Amino acid sequence: MRWDSRQLEALAAVITEGSFEAAAHALHVTPSAVSQRVRALENAAGSVLVRRTRPVAPTEPGRTLLRLARQVELLGAEASRELGPRDADHDDDGPARPVTVPLAVNADSLATWVMPALARVEGVAFDLYREDQDRTVDLLPAGAVMAAITSQREPVQGCTSTFLGVTRYRPAATDAMIERWFPDGPTVEALGRAPMLVFNRADDLQDAWLRERAASAGTAVPAPPRHHVPSTPEYVDAIRRGLGWGMWGPLPGPGARFGMLDGGPQDGARGGVRLLDEDAVVDVPIYLQQWKLRSDVLDRVATALRTEARRALPQH
Repeated sequence: MRWDSRQLEALAAVITEGSFEAAAHALHVTPSAVSQRVRALENAAGSVLVRRTRPVAPTEPGRTLLRLARQVELLGAEASRELGPRDADHDDDGPARPVTVPLAVNADSLATWVMPALARVEGVAFDLYREDQDRTVDLLPAGAVMAAITSQREPVQGCTSTFLGVTRYRPAATDAMIERWFPDGPTVEALGRAPMLVFNRADDLQDAWLRERAASAGTAVPAPPRHHVPSTPEYVDAIRRGLGWGMWGPLPGPGARFGMLDGGPQDGARGGVRLLDEDAVVDVPIYLQQWKLRSDVLDRVATALRTEARRALPQH
């Protein structure tokens, strides 16, 4: 079956922008025109493609056609750039219109090493989706993104998976907090009382370490009071201010430094933060999963991410 490119464009815009009105603004047409195109696409597909919620959401058939729409958009944009100045998407007074690449990234990677990588990719506009590293991969089959930085090694259908490195974390707290809550060290009993910092409700790093320590001690897993701080800079700041203990990281690999982490446990006295356990390390391998699509743009993005990850992250 042959699909209408304008109808696919309308579907992608509606789902990306979250409403028919916002899609119309992005496409420089009326909301009625967007609605007509999506309705025509639904008639052609024989299925409802969009749930009219706030924001709108794709149905299962809608996800299938959204992936197609993203691929058509990417390949069409690449063709336009190759055609040069005579193409309609080229501005005679400036450079060619950039290709948009939607990318899912976990917060810690986004706050540390990903931006230097993306800054080296020319001619690309990035649409970044921030999600937990265990959940970024879910956006690939949904068609929302073309690539994802994820903790899942097994490639999802239609994608490749490449090892990037290890995100390394170590439990840390301020001197004052350690003196107050852990006078005898990070025992399971003390960890059950001391306030703990968690990034968000999908963050399992601290709880995984607690389970490991409880299993080693042969005791029940503690359930400490917790703060939720869903921003990497503010999370690090919360540790420095003594709100609770938490996993400090991701720690940079050899020869790399992350500015916001300078002055932490690896630097001694600055900020008064030190490790709860000198031997404790939590390593989370991360991977780049991307669509199996022959694309110069995706290849350049992947190369930049792999290069920066090798420089910035521990590789084992």
